[in-house]
Amino acid sequence: MPPSPGPQRSLRQEDKRGFLQKLAEFIHPGPDSIAELIGILAEAEDNDIINAESRVMLEGVMRIANMSAGDVMVAAPRMDLLDIDAPYEELLHIIIDTAHSRFPVYEDDRENIIGILLAKDLLKLQRAPEHNIRALLRPATFVPESKGLNDLLREFRGNRNHLAIVIDEFGRMAGLITIEDVLEEIVGEIEDEFDEVEDEGDIYALADNTWRVSGDTPIERINESFTVKLPFDEFETIGGLIAHDMGHVPKRGEIHEAEGLRFIVLHTKGGAVKWFKVMPAPQQDAA
Repeated sequence: MPPSPGPQRSLRQEDKRGFLQKLAEFIHPGPDSIAELIGILAEAEDNDIINAESRVMLEGVMRIANMSAGDVMVAAPRMDLLDIDAPYEELLHIIIDTAHSRFPVYEDDRENIIGILLAKDLLKLQRAPEHNIRALLRPATFVPESKGLNDLLREFRGNRNHLAIVIDEFGRMAGLITIEDVLEEIVGEIEDEFDEVEDEGDIYALADNTWRVSGDTPIERINESFTVKLPFDEFETIGGLIAHDMGHVPKRGEIHEAEGLRFIVLHTKGGAVKWFKVMPAPQQDAA
């Protein structure tokens, strides 16, 4: 009985595809870096192979591979927290004003986070005021600033806990991060009907005697806060001025010094610096 031609024909086809694939890779080798891959995606968009939205999302997926929780967290001074000992009406007022769905809850000190309260759970106290709010708290998740966004997103999806408290290298609360913060790095800013325009610019003192400064802080405010004289006739924000002085879009980790201050780029977003770490520039010893 002659052998069936099916398996042999399939084997020949697989060998043929393998050869063509190897030939294509020899002629057009794959990218050696993320930068090259992003360039290929840009060419694909130019050739109408993918649309702009797809390219942006793919770049976002690659970008978060090199990002950590500290890059996108909400800094501790900007966190909306609930005091476990606050009256019910006060808690309800905060929840209505901020319109968050989850809140870290502290006791005695803002650093002492004892759990997470879901806004919807607070409604249970209306029906049964005799209940203790502590019974409504859910365990808080703590992650280091160095936690990779890829790993964090995987954990968010796995445990359904969409908020984590970020801890710095000294064990102090550095901020918080949500699954929305991570997804925004891929798909862009997610806005809803509760989002409001924030005040322009933020300057926060950190525990190590440095400052966290947002890139959209007006230069005049920088001058006033740090007693310096940066020019503000051509540029309004510190991010715009530093990008101009550096001659390119700043990247994470780059350093720029001006007026006795050292600006370290912590996080960029949409081609602009979102956060700087600022400290006095080291004084050079006289020759």
